[in-house]
Amino acid sequence: MQKQKKEVKNNKMYEELVVEIKSVVKVTQGGRQRRFSATVVVGDKNGTVGIGIGKAGEVPDAIKKAIQAANKNLIKITLIDGRTIQHEAIGKSGAASVLIKPAPAGAGLIAGGAVRAVLELAGVRDISSKSLGSRTKLNMATATINALKSIKTVEEVAKLRGKSESEILG
Repeated sequence: MQKQKKEVKNNKMYEELVVEIKSVVKVTQGGRQRRFSATVVVGDKNGTVGIGIGKAGEVPDAIKKAIQAANKNLIKITLIDGRTIQHEAIGKSGAASVLIKPAPAGAGLIAGGAVRAVLELAGVRDISSKSLGSRTKLNMATATINALKSIKTVEEVAKLRGKSESEILG
């Protein structure tokens, strides 16, 4: 994984992290066409994160396209005390599944590979994760994003159930 420069968008600083660069080949009648595919995670380390893929004939062009795609797919998550998530969640993408659980203060970021990249750029500092099923980098990153999307705050749950926050918390 390779860290990139910071990009300014809407007066916010986004950091980019290249998760994967791979060579892809399209076989045509005239021969093989070789291109590059890049998977990039973009985030501000303050609750905003996105993932994008880009394909081009050259690696830098593929990375630029992936960054643009990631900036279009940004999601916002709510962090407890600016360090962890509300509750445990499972995200799925293809054959990959990711289980993420909140951890006590000081536990650190217990995750690896693409899951770590997504959580790091989202600003999560204390979390425990487990990867289930396939370990494809793109699917793992997408599954992590899906798990983060599925997290609901106490206010959202109270609103859905038509109750007050104190009734939900007990």
